[in-house]
Amino acid sequence: MPIYDFSCSACGHSFERLQKLSDADPSTCPACGKAAVTRQVTAPSFRLAGSGWYETDFKKDGDKKKNLADSGSSGTSGSGSAE
Repeated sequence: MPIYDFSCSACGHSFERLQKLSDADPSTCPACGKAAVTRQVTAPSFRLAGSGWYETDFKKDGDKKKNLADSGSSGTSGSGSAE
């Protein structure tokens, strides 16, 4: 279940709530009781980093790993072309 950030535009109170995607957002502020709560846009708490996703990350097809990000390239970018 994701954690959502909410903010009250009436009093400025910010709070988090762990809820399902299907749950309705809270309508009243827990601090002032007014119906002025809006969901805030936040950055995700994880980051994808590295050289790419591998086709064999969760398979046992030998020791060779194929980088899917490089599979579509024809060798023109970053291949040390003659200049």
